[in-house]
Amino acid sequence: MNKLTIPTHMEIAFSQIGVKEWEGDPTNPEVNKYLKAVDLPGDDKIPWCAAFVGWTLNQALFESTQSGLARSYLNWGEEISQPEFGSIVVLRRGMDPTKGHVGFYLDEYPGFVVLLGGNQMDKVGINFYSKLRVLSYRRVDYGA
Repeated sequence: MNKLTIPTHMEIAFSQIGVKEWEGDPTNPEVNKYLKAVDLPGDDKIPWCAAFVGWTLNQALFESTQSGLARSYLNWGEEISQPEFGSIVVLRRGMDPTKGHVGFYLDEYPGFVVLLGGNQMDKVGINFYSKLRVLSYRRVDYGA
């Protein structure tokens, strides 16, 4: 029987599913740990998708961009044309060229990518996004 191997960063990301923003004050300390990982001041009410990706990568002993900006991952690692399980996916958000969203690739369906990420409907979760929003796929390379 073949054993499915899940990359370490994805095991870590999956373990966080369900962590969500808290209504009102105080803020969720679990989200705050993501923010601290990239030295992002604030609380769980600010965009934190890139902080989640950064924290996850750091926990898996990768260097992140150390940025709270989703589009900072456009310059991280190697760009690939076809996503792989666990690849980083950078998406555009609206028409503002500075805004975006970032998460980890799980799967795809016609016209959509499925991502595991933070700040997806105010929690760590799995959501579908239009492929038209994809700016880049980035390989998380564990080496040979």
